Amino acid sequence: MQTEKLTAVDIFCANHNIEISFISSLQQTGLIEITTVKETGFIDSNQLQQLEKIVRFYYELDINLEGIETITHLLQRVNSLQDEIIALRNRLRLYETEL
Repeated sequence: MQTEKLTAVDIFCANHNIEISFISSLQQTGLIEITTVKETGFIDSNQLQQLEKIVRFYYELDINLEGIETITHLLQRVNSLQDEIIALRNRLRLYETEL
């Protein structure tokens, strides 16, 4: 596994001034995945944007973990529906050009 695409949990927490236990609780609820290499926890770079959004929800907006789980699920659902709409519009354009 390439470690240059990973960010150490302790460095992320120090940079964002948050507790490591918060990251652990996010992992336990399934909101993020932590990769362990030589007893050090790492966060994949693909998850950093999502993690920063969760940190803002929790610390700036004072939303609890259950609320964050709900918001995350709803945002994923909205994105899925938007992708479906785009696919349906593309199919509709295909049929419109045939007529």
